[in-house]
Amino acid sequence: MAAADDRTLILPRHRHLKWRAFDVLEAALMVLCGICIFMFTLAVGADVVTRSLGRPWLWLQQVTTAFFAWGVFIGMAAATRRNDHFYLTEITKRLVGMPRSVIETANRLVVLVVAGMLLWFGWKNALLDMGSYRMPSLVPLAVYTAIVPAAGLLIGLFTLEQLVNGWRHGFEGPEDQENLPQLEALAPAGAPR
Repeated sequence: MAAADDRTLILPRHRHLKWRAFDVLEAALMVLCGICIFMFTLAVGADVVTRSLGRPWLWLQQVTTAFFAWGVFIGMAAATRRNDHFYLTEITKRLVGMPRSVIETANRLVVLVVAGMLLWFGWKNALLDMGSYRMPSLVPLAVYTAIVPAAGLLIGLFTLEQLVNGWRHGFEGPEDQENLPQLEALAPAGAPR
């Protein structure tokens, strides 16, 4: 797949907070999210059909659970890279200068702590789940829970990426410029920027 094709999956918003080196990873996460959603939907549909025919495939519930769990945690990592869902964007996009930097940094530090907990406790849980198995397939529970520390690692990596780039280039981006004239008119004289 060509690099230009990968960029169609990359959200251009907040480009100044992203390193191009992680664009391929974001594209891969978006593809994996799509696969998880498709397979989850397919498994649920097949489960409904087989149950309606009176011949349920019990293992379909395990497939559904796996694709749901993986889709949720891969989606969390992708949302972090895309600067969606985890931040107080409605508050921060109305701020400029130091006040915005302080709130953006605080937001990301909270997300970084949560990512660390996902990584640490998810890893411990996945190790414990290596000795537990789902019935009737005897698949280790770690197949389901291994995504938790992986998502924690990716969320932490993307949060650090945004922190470093935000501190270097500022958190305000071109998409915030449309609000800037209104914000400057509302700011009291002598307010920090």
